[in-house]
Amino acid sequence: MAASSNLPSGARCSLFLAAALVLVLSYSAHAQGAGLSSSFYDNSCPSTRDIVRRVIQDARVADARIPASLIRLHFHDCFVNGCDGSLLLDDDLQAGITSEKTVLANNGSARGFNVVDDIKNALEKACPGIVSCADILALAAEISVELAGGPYWSVPLGRRDGTTTNIESANNLPSPFDSLETLQEKFRNLGLDDTDLVALQGAHTFGRAQCQFTQQNCTNGQRRGALVNLDVATPDVFDNKYYDVLLQGRAQLPSDQVMLSDPVAATTTAQIIHRFSCSQKDFFRNFAASMIKMGNIGPLTGKDGEIRKNCRRVNKKLY
Repeated sequence: MAASSNLPSGARCSLFLAAALVLVLSYSAHAQGAGLSSSFYDNSCPSTRDIVRRVIQDARVADARIPASLIRLHFHDCFVNGCDGSLLLDDDLQAGITSEKTVLANNGSARGFNVVDDIKNALEKACPGIVSCADILALAAEISVELAGGPYWSVPLGRRDGTTTNIESANNLPSPFDSLETLQEKFRNLGLDDTDLVALQGAHTFGRAQCQFTQQNCTNGQRRGALVNLDVATPDVFDNKYYDVLLQGRAQLPSDQVMLSDPVAATTTAQIIHRFSCSQKDFFRNFAASMIKMGNIGPLTGKDGEIRKNCRRVNKKLY
C-alpha cells in the first residue's frame, strides 16, 4: 500500500484493478451448495421469484428501508446455525424455542419480518408447503439488491427450515464495535475470507443504523435510536460509493472504518477497499459471489429440517 500511496488516483485504480485480474475467483466451487440448485422450484413452484419480487416491490413503496432490512435478515440468519430461517422464529415455550430476535444484535434493529410473512402467505396460496422460509430470505436478499440498483445473481435454492434457534451463536454476531481481527475471525470461522468480509460489508451502501451504534454516537442532540444513513452519498442506492466514504474516513459504523484504519488492514482489507472503490463492476461481481458463498453456509437439505407453514413457528408435528 505504501508504494502506491503517492500515485494519482487514476493510476492507483489501474494498479489495483490490474492486481485483481491476476486473482482467480474461487467462488465457482461455492456456486451451488450441497443439494442446492437455482432451478429447484422450476417445476414445483415456478412463480416463486415473481411472487417474492412483487411483495418486496409493494413493500418498498411505503418503506424505502425494506431492501436493506431484508438483506440484513439473510446475513444474520446465515451467521447463526447456517441459512435455516432460525432468525424468523418467535418465542415458543411449547416448542422450547427462544427467539434470536431478542439478542442484542437483533433486538430493536432487525426488521422486515412482516414482509417475510407477506411473502410466505403469498407463496402458500400459490404453492402450499413448497418454498422454505430460508429460501425466502435468500431470494429476498438478491431481489432487494437488484431493485436498489445492484447486481443480479442466480440464487441457489432448496434450503429447508430449521426447528431450533441458537442464542449463544446469535450473541456472537458481528458487532459495529468489533476490531478488524475479530471480524476476520468471525467470518473465517464460517469459511469467508477477507474479500468476502469487505464485499459483504458493502451492503452498508444502502440502509440506515441507529445513531448509538455509530462513531459519532448520537451527536447534535439526536435522540437515542435516531437513524443515520450508512452511505451519506447515495443512501438508498446499491452502488460502490460506500467505499469512497471509507476512504474519506467518514464511515458511520466503527466496524466499517476499521477495515481501512486498523493496523492489520494495510496488508489485508485496505487493498480490497481501494479495488472496489475504483470499480463498481469489480465490487458487484465479488458481492454476488460472496452472497452465494454466504448462502451456502450450513443449509438443511433433503429430509433435514422442514418447510414451515408459518415462518414464525415450527410446524405442529413437533409439539
